[in-house]
Amino acid sequence: MITVTRKDSKESVENLLRRFSRKVQQSGVLASAKQGQFFEKPISKPERRRRAIVRRERKAAKAKKIKLGR
Repeated sequence: MITVTRKDSKESVENLLRRFSRKVQQSGVLASAKQGQFFEKPISKPERRRRAIVRRERKAAKAKKIKLGR
């Protein structure tokens, strides 16, 4: 569980909320909750690797196009 305490009595609620949301984001709790929202069929390790390679190649191609101004 993530907890955030006030640093001093004059710390605003906005700052407290900002620190809390940053901690939640860094911990990955929200991402894992969203990931479990829908059922995914289990895939084999080689297939997962192939998909990751394709994703990386597409991302690199897109970055190259952006760099060239297309």
